[in-house]
Amino acid sequence: MDFGIAGKWALVCGASKGLGFGCAQALVREGVNVVLVARGTEALQAAVTRLAADPARPASATVQSVAADITTPEGRAQVFALRRDWDIVVTNAGGPPPGDFRSWDREAWIKAVDANMLTPIELIKATVDGMAARGFGRIVNITSSAVKAPIDILGLSNGARSGLTGFVAGVARTSKLAGANVTINNLLPGAFDTERLNATMKGAAEKAGKSIAEIKEARKKTIPAQRFGNPDEFGATCAFLCSQHASYITGQNVLIDGGSYPGTY
Repeated sequence: MDFGIAGKWALVCGASKGLGFGCAQALVREGVNVVLVARGTEALQAAVTRLAADPARPASATVQSVAADITTPEGRAQVFALRRDWDIVVTNAGGPPPGDFRSWDREAWIKAVDANMLTPIELIKATVDGMAARGFGRIVNITSSAVKAPIDILGLSNGARSGLTGFVAGVARTSKLAGANVTINNLLPGAFDTERLNATMKGAAEKAGKSIAEIKEARKKTIPAQRFGNPDEFGATCAFLCSQHASYITGQNVLIDGGSYPGTY
């Protein structure tokens, strides 16, 4: 299927590895010009090299990068200094640490809200009017399955990402955007085989006195699909939401969790 987005320009945040990289890869393979943003220069350059060498990348698709912290005004200024107008924006930032809400002070909450709610909102605010004027735009926010099924130790993430979800639910449905072929959707990942998951598994293994392999197998058995997701399939879903074929999908929370969420709605 031709997604109809070859030649478009995409900004993908947190794109040096994991789910962000999966999204960047899928878009590049569709012929999209992609600019990757991440804080780690070394990992970012490795990601650019990998995408540039991807045999599935059309020769016309360019890959660029900006080493910056997208959660700061300075980092966003670096990105927009490179390019002002974007057709596709994939927002993504590392989730805040787990813990007991009793130990979180105001600074911890502000940091979580800045990274996982206000940063996506700032990126949306900076790009959607230009998208509407040109008659095409796609915003995809990578959030978390915890938005639908909150996890007690991830209260910082639950709160900040739910705030973003509520904001998107309203702004995505405005006729000025939806009527101009600008869509805003959220992708909610469950357990995916990424560095973040492995770090979590390592902590759980140490706490339980078991091997990481044992902890992983036990976790997989709780997922109806009996496996973890992979960044490639996550990226493919992202690319579809960014395609011409998804113009009638907006304001939605697309859950990708192998069937783990037990609810009907």
